[in-house]
Amino acid sequence: MLAIEADALRRTYTSRTGWPRRRRTETEAVRGVTFEVAPGELFGLLGPNGAGKTTTIKMLNTLLLPTSGTARVFGHDVAREPVAVRRRIGYVFGGDRGLYDRLSALDNLRYFAELYGVAPRAQKRRIAELLDLVGLAGREGERVEGYSRGMRQRLHIARGLLHRPDVLFLDEPSIGVDPVAARDLRRTVADLTAGGTTVLLTTHYMAEADELCDRIAVVADGRIRALGTPDSLKSRVRERDVLEIEAYGADEEHLARIRELPGVRGASAEDRGGRQTVTVQSDRGAEPHAGILTALDGVRVGRVTSREPSLEDAYIAIVAEAAGHADRDGVPA
Repeated sequence: MLAIEADALRRTYTSRTGWPRRRRTETEAVRGVTFEVAPGELFGLLGPNGAGKTTTIKMLNTLLLPTSGTARVFGHDVAREPVAVRRRIGYVFGGDRGLYDRLSALDNLRYFAELYGVAPRAQKRRIAELLDLVGLAGREGERVEGYSRGMRQRLHIARGLLHRPDVLFLDEPSIGVDPVAARDLRRTVADLTAGGTTVLLTTHYMAEADELCDRIAVVADGRIRALGTPDSLKSRVRERDVLEIEAYGADEEHLARIRELPGVRGASAEDRGGRQTVTVQSDRGAEPHAGILTALDGVRVGRVTSREPSLEDAYIAIVAEAAGHADRDGVPA
């Protein structure tokens, strides 16, 4: 039996706008998403903001009803058997919500153990197991208000595991977490799957997805645009070269000029402190270096390095291709 089955899931939001004549508008957040997750698998759901990732998760964990399509968790339909589904799942989301700051970690876990129906005689042992799993043993007596972001996220994971769920949904658990805490979180997630828990993970950190996930679905514009192992997704850009250019002051006009160069498949810029990193993907052998430097006329340029394509490069290529299809079809990306 599959852990998760999503078949042609759709979710449409209806709203009314305008005055004095109000008109009804519909927004399709998820447009026919289909995938399967095997028991014990760590499945990644990647996509830009507004792509439909969180909406998909909320339909799978019974927080939203699908407009159409079906979804099952270990054979239980999310719309017709929500109580049975909730007994089999845990949900952890990024951010600071969901914990009581004035209580200690131990009191938080005791409270949620009662809510989740954990038998009183089993609570002490279960809480001790989870504190050890997430690396908070010895700190459980401290108030949560004094915890770092990383410690809070580990406590969130412990809370979501209290009732021994078969499936754990992790919605951007490492958002805002420092690199050391993020590494500890990744280790905790890897330990969960090693113990047989099925995990569905959303994240914006490609290195995290590459390290952890057995398979990945890339979602853009409410649809799955690519599905496969990290290696199979990276193979889509294996015949490309990637240039990283340290720049100071590159804007969208500069990037547009780079994208028009022969052989260039994509260009993006990321601000990193006081500088930018301009990443350019091109066909192998195209050698667009001179044209890129000309397109960056007026921009102070530092180090230029070449490297092999990564999962992030594959992700950017997939999302850019999806945006191109949406534009040609007359649908907003």
